[in-house]
Amino acid sequence: MSTLSTVLWSNIRTVQDFPKPGICFYDLTPLFMNNIGQLTDALIESIPAEQLAEVESFVAVEARGFVLASLLAQRTGKGLILVRKAGKLPPPVVGVGYSLEYGLDRLEMSADIKGQKVIVVDDVLATGGTLRAVKQLVEKCHHQVLGASIFLDLPDLHQDLGMKIWSVLDEKSKPESNAA
Repeated sequence: MSTLSTVLWSNIRTVQDFPKPGICFYDLTPLFMNNIGQLTDALIESIPAEQLAEVESFVAVEARGFVLASLLAQRTGKGLILVRKAGKLPPPVVGVGYSLEYGLDRLEMSADIKGQKVIVVDDVLATGGTLRAVKQLVEKCHHQVLGASIFLDLPDLHQDLGMKIWSVLDEKSKPESNAA
């Protein structure tokens, strides 16, 4: 395991049974406080150079995806498109409903942004419900999804999502001393 991976994992807090019993929540807040530069570098390095050259905007998934996508957009000089929970964006919006591991939700994005080549950005990929919904929503708004940049992938919890996934960490790289 790389030194960077060890440093990043050491700044992720694992919270059992949150937000519901049986869910293991990965809290990235300590990582945001202590290693934001390393986190940004690692996200950029995980995306192939040809995709970074082609992307026009990063699609930020509420809420922690906002942090990561903002870092990528700022560092690369690309645009930022927000995907929010229902009722948080002014009209016109396009929305999709979806299931997540602990309930149902709805996501929306502005309907009046011209179609672009985008990379979806989120913090943790678990069952894939949110990412599938975002992909559907983004394509419904005539954007081309080049792939998804995920900080932490939990590959045992999801199947193929029909797009390229680039991740910095996956659960299998978690050091034993930081195991849940």
